[in-house]
Amino acid sequence: MIVISGQKDVETAVSLLQAGVHDYLVKDERTKDLLWNAILKIREKQNLKQEIEQLREELGQKYDVSSIIKGNSPAIRKVFALVEKAVRTNINISITGETGTGKELVAKAIHYHSDRSKNPFVAVNMAAIPASLVESELFGYEKGSFTGAISRKIGRFEEANKGTLFLDEIAELDLSLQSKLLRVLQERELVRIGGSEKIRLDIRLVIASHKNLLEEVKQGRFREDLYYRLMGLPIALPPLRERSTDIMVLARFFLDEFCKDNHLPLVPISSQATDKLMAYSFPGNVRELKSVMELAAVMCDGTEIRSEDILLASETENIYLNSADKTLRDYTIQVIKSYLSKYNNNVALVANKLDIGKSTIYKMLKNNELSLS
Repeated sequence: MIVISGQKDVETAVSLLQAGVHDYLVKDERTKDLLWNAILKIREKQNLKQEIEQLREELGQKYDVSSIIKGNSPAIRKVFALVEKAVRTNINISITGETGTGKELVAKAIHYHSDRSKNPFVAVNMAAIPASLVESELFGYEKGSFTGAISRKIGRFEEANKGTLFLDEIAELDLSLQSKLLRVLQERELVRIGGSEKIRLDIRLVIASHKNLLEEVKQGRFREDLYYRLMGLPIALPPLRERSTDIMVLARFFLDEFCKDNHLPLVPISSQATDKLMAYSFPGNVRELKSVMELAAVMCDGTEIRSEDILLASETENIYLNSADKTLRDYTIQVIKSYLSKYNNNVALVANKLDIGKSTIYKMLKNNELSLS
């Protein structure tokens, strides 16, 4: 609604705007231009609203669980059923599964089909953040609260307010910070580092870990009270070796998606390539299968995916060794980069797998030799 009036009274204009009027114009020689501009702004605002709604709808479709997690095996159908239950309420969700099984994608599917879908989804990989920075990353800080705090920083909890916060690899959270996290969850409020203002929180929490949290509790590495606060509705994602009937469904899906995105012809998968895929255990799970099929699309001759186009872990290592001359540093970076991709940027896990210090990886990140993108 636009009101045009000869009244110049400010109080009248303010009261009308407060009542929901879009604009209040005073009649003069510029009325026609002002009215035209007001209508243009309304149309622009409506177009933006439509665009936002369309993007939200696309996001919902993109993260539809049945389009993300392909398959018809009994194990994966159980996951579908649990996700349907999860979207109906605001209960906390705990997702477990080996690296590469799609934990973050399931978390997004739950968020974008819940009543919080119009609010933020914020993901934090606890294993990718140095321990000294976790508290400020999660809870934020005030300007001047410590050396280098040149301005206020909003933490991830505040970013996710009214929406969903996804804490991946929660088992990597230091014990000293677990108590603070528990307090924030119990009180539903936080105080930024160096501040005094209490910030109320309305957050749905989704956590994930490739570790058995109950075992971590027994070993004294995870607080029992926090474990029960976080557990909520548990969703266990099966490894690919336990849903072998889904391997070719996923392989076909990843191959077609990659070919479409890269304007390559859609090609069949030969019976020999199928046998090779079905005989492999896929320790990297769905993420590894996706990488294998994308590489196969690049390696094939354009007529079909052959057995020799399916390059598994040991075979891709040989590609590295047979490639152009590189320094030992180059190979080191390449191997660490490959492991970070394979293990979802879990710095602690990669350091453990490669038997190196976490500081080595953090130093490479700082020097821009690696990235977590």
